[in-house]
Amino acid sequence: MKVVYSEEFKQVYSYDPASNPGRIESVEFALAGKVDYILPQPASEEDIGAVHTPRHIAEVKREGVYDIAALAAGGAVKAAEIGLSEPCFAVIRPPGHHASADSAWGFCYFNNMAIALCRLKKRDRIRKAFILDFDLHVGDGNINILEPKGFVTILNPGGQDRNVYLKTVLNALEKTDADMIAVSAGFDNHEADWGGLLKTEDYTTMGKWVREAARRNAGGCFGILEGGYNHSVLGKNVLAFIEGLDA
Repeated sequence: MKVVYSEEFKQVYSYDPASNPGRIESVEFALAGKVDYILPQPASEEDIGAVHTPRHIAEVKREGVYDIAALAAGGAVKAAEIGLSEPCFAVIRPPGHHASADSAWGFCYFNNMAIALCRLKKRDRIRKAFILDFDLHVGDGNINILEPKGFVTILNPGGQDRNVYLKTVLNALEKTDADMIAVSAGFDNHEADWGGLLKTEDYTTMGKWVREAARRNAGGCFGILEGGYNHSVLGKNVLAFIEGLDA
């Protein structure tokens, strides 16, 4: 399967956990020899500006993280474009689902998912999108930017019961008629990470459900990396999801 990735994402661009040394290396090690890497290009300022305000873009530039944030957004765009015809995953950072139009928090700068989906929609490549955001933390930026646009439905499953969580995901994917199934893939709800809920095999299962929904709707699917902070399990969890998506 194609995975969008750049060595640039190894750089330590801030002091937050999403930028910690070793995070991306753990994923790279787990995926070695199992995927085909595709290099991203930075998202254009036009595409970023379709989602974010000039003031916010200027603030990201002032913080000195514009280049890496634009490259992450470009990685999401590339994964979405590939995802139109085959499943794809983007190993990118900084993450993006806590970035709203004029603000950001939670280690995010630009909303990678929103930039990617809005670009596809603007070019009439998709009719409707469904986002599965299985990160531990609700992707408020995804909600703030995309829900008002009317073409996106978002599921942030929650709760402390693993079986109920998975059933919620399955039910939603079985009901959606979206022609693009997109995943904000944060792995911090794993049993060995901050959330302590999901098992590694659950990511494979959800990946399979995403691919099945895309096939049923004669559409596409892709995922992008959001959270996940235990380096000892992050790589295998990303691999598990990719294997499900590629099933």
